[in-house]
Amino acid sequence: MLSPKELHQRRAKRNRYQISQKAHGRLRLSVYRSGKNISAQIIDDTAGKTLVAASSLEKELRDALKTGADKSAAKKIGQLVAERAIKAGIKEVVFDRGGYLYHGRVKELAEAAREAGLSF
Repeated sequence: MLSPKELHQRRAKRNRYQISQKAHGRLRLSVYRSGKNISAQIIDDTAGKTLVAASSLEKELRDALKTGADKSAAKKIGQLVAERAIKAGIKEVVFDRGGYLYHGRVKELAEAAREAGLSF
């Protein structure tokens, strides 16, 4: 029987395979969430580099947020990563939810990024 961690890794791998088949060269907006924080980064898979990132662990956000583990924090991170991406000239990405369900904090982050100008 597989552990919860192994099941999560399996879901994430399956999701990334589907993204790689449908991305057609677009960059990937990857989400990571833990019990206490949430972060997002835009990754160029061909070069293997992170171009833009935002996290609830950043100093200015830590002071502004009550906690990094709620929907309001996810919304701020989504807006911030979208603003930084647009400033870097990135408008289209593919959303990578990892092994997480598209629900709650992950959904909030995605919707905030869309509202701020990213298209996926």
